Amino acid sequence: MIKVDAVSFAYPGDPLTGERQEAGALRDVSLSAGPGELVCVAGANGSGKSTLLLLLAGLYAPNSGTVTVGPYTSPRQADKLRLVAALAMQDPDLQILGATVEEDLFLGRDPKDEQDKTAVSAMAKRFDMDQLMDRPVQALSHGQKRKLCLAAALLATGQGDEPISLLFDEPFSGLDYSAALEMRDMLRANQQAGHTQIVTSHDLEPIVDLADKVVVLHAGQVALSGAPGDVLDRVAQFGVRQPCAWQRDTSIEPWA
Repeated sequence: MIKVDAVSFAYPGDPLTGERQEAGALRDVSLSAGPGELVCVAGANGSGKSTLLLLLAGLYAPNSGTVTVGPYTSPRQADKLRLVAALAMQDPDLQILGATVEEDLFLGRDPKDEQDKTAVSAMAKRFDMDQLMDRPVQALSHGQKRKLCLAAALLATGQGDEPISLLFDEPFSGLDYSAALEMRDMLRANQQAGHTQIVTSHDLEPIVDLADKVVVLHAGQVALSGAPGDVLDRVAQFGVRQPCAWQRDTSIEPWA
């Protein structure tokens, strides 16, 4: 379960002028997502989508309001959110630290410990990376790097247990068609397994048919929130393109 209640946040100001950065700031944002729900957070660049995920992952704490993920509430327990939220960042190169797939998956674990080896092996197999363990990370495709980031995040969350929330920042960015289909299958499987998911996107096309709710951020505030069919008529005025099927006959059709 995820609940964001009247959250405001601004990045630290310029050290010389003290002025706050407006891009990515949030103002009085509220939303919620229950088990098995996928909430798509849409918006133009700089609307605050990535900032929201960083707050949900416990990497930042709100200036006001509260963020609750499972049993933990930020700001008081911001560091605890990292135990129950797995974040896959938009740029996987910012998240990968190991030199090889195996090294990255074993970060924070003991390669000689049987329990750790079992957990890493199972996670690699789950993401079809068990044959890539010795591969240098720079030799991976963009889609493979995305999968590695999510696998590593899952291993770090609850020490291998399934997390309460999965956070995806622009998961379709840079993916070819086959990789995008694989990502959709992953999101759908997570829904069926009862996992709460927050997915940010500036493009609704590949995700809207999977979403239980669409939240549109504009200038750091919630401009629209509701079931996809209730908000798609108005998303364009906030810099978000309507899906092609909706433009054609106001229908929501599977992307693939």
